Amino acid sequence: MLYFSTRATATAGHPAPAGRRFCDILLEGLAPDGGLYLPQSYPQIDGATLTRWRGLDYADLAFEIVSLYVDDIPAHDLRALCRKTYTAAVFGTPQITPLTRLEDGLYLLGLSNGPTLAFKDMAMQLLGNLFEYHLARQGEELNIFGATSGDTGSAAEYAMRGKKGVRVFMTSPKGRMSPFQQAQMFSLMDDNIINIAVKGVFDDCQDLVKGVSGDLDFKRRYRIGTVNSINWARLMAQVVYYFAGYLQTTTDNSQRVSFCVPSGNFGNVCAGHVARMMGLPIDKLVVATNENDVLDEFFRTGVYRVRGTADTHETSSPSMDISKASNFERFVFDLLGRDGTRTQALFGDAIASAGRFDLSGDPAFALAATRYGFSSGKSTHAQRLATIRDCAARYGVVIDTHTADGLKVAQEQRASGVPMVVLETALPIKFAATIVEALGREPDRPARFEGIEALPKRVLHMDADLTAMKALIARTCDA
Repeated sequence: MLYFSTRATATAGHPAPAGRRFCDILLEGLAPDGGLYLPQSYPQIDGATLTRWRGLDYADLAFEIVSLYVDDIPAHDLRALCRKTYTAAVFGTPQITPLTRLEDGLYLLGLSNGPTLAFKDMAMQLLGNLFEYHLARQGEELNIFGATSGDTGSAAEYAMRGKKGVRVFMTSPKGRMSPFQQAQMFSLMDDNIINIAVKGVFDDCQDLVKGVSGDLDFKRRYRIGTVNSINWARLMAQVVYYFAGYLQTTTDNSQRVSFCVPSGNFGNVCAGHVARMMGLPIDKLVVATNENDVLDEFFRTGVYRVRGTADTHETSSPSMDISKASNFERFVFDLLGRDGTRTQALFGDAIASAGRFDLSGDPAFALAATRYGFSSGKSTHAQRLATIRDCAARYGVVIDTHTADGLKVAQEQRASGVPMVVLETALPIKFAATIVEALGREPDRPARFEGIEALPKRVLHMDADLTAMKALIARTCDA
């Protein structure tokens, strides 16, 4: 399996750049040309294979899927890494991703039982083990530089703390995460974890990551890698739970299932796109946003319009307070027939110059719904409060704010005879203030997180300044 950038295209007399193997891109984020890595093709899953997978536990299902994309790690080592990652001890249940039936045809897929109580653990725990394995094999070290709007940061830090040869620099928007999310990250005192609160919004943090990744000399000198969803390995690991959700929801392969996915950066739902391209019988992929509705606007109108810091709303589902969806480039690359030149023109040129592009008049735009199954909707603060109340009253299930965005949109877009699975995003305790506002009571808190908000915190405060950020990384690594 070879990987190419979304901005690489063969032209007359100029073949596309040579592809790279999985381990060559494992530690990277952006490709050198600024694009994102994707496999040369999506492996195809036939009915016989899908039937065989129905009898597997989650760890072995993960091995079967991941091994289709990874052929430069010995199979027995890869299987061992998957089995080390996906255990009941780490994820709380033998099923790893338990399915909850709310009513006929409506389900929640539990993705928030890992160490940091958010779906990011599903991929990050595997990524941590893959990183440690590869670095030990190569005798190398890695400095991870990442950005988080809330959950990626803690998932990455809990996955990488104590890992040999790994240091984590994690940026987050100052004051824009919930107190619980901040405490999860900032209370870590491990020497290899450096938290940086940036004055601005998540997109400012994300721009810093892209800026560092785009400086190839600096990136090589300081062995910079990323765990954000621009990293292909993380997205690849997320593909697994779509298969697990489908297999739990259905009894045979003739049935189709829709998934509703709360999404800000497009990584979570992009994994669903990959699963669908592999042949998983997905009917619709429904993108649910909050008030920061850049993705909903595109799927409704064909216009992708990046918002600036001042126009990025601070909401009660803060992990989706994103107005520049990095992973969206992967889908648009497929939408445009894998034309890297056009992808570069949109994401490398039009976004840089105008902050937007418009595909509404392009025949390809209609394919987003007809060929690729995408639709979208959004939710506001009042609507997510109402959804949280309704879900608790009707089903006896308390959900977090992001999952509420997903459930609200899912209920609007259900189709008769097609099960709708909402991907759970996090446990409610991570957003306790809004749960109290909705229900008048605190959500349940796992015992291991009692009093976490009162723990001492270690965090640096910085402006969104690329030069200063690179200087910090250099000082720390050279010390």
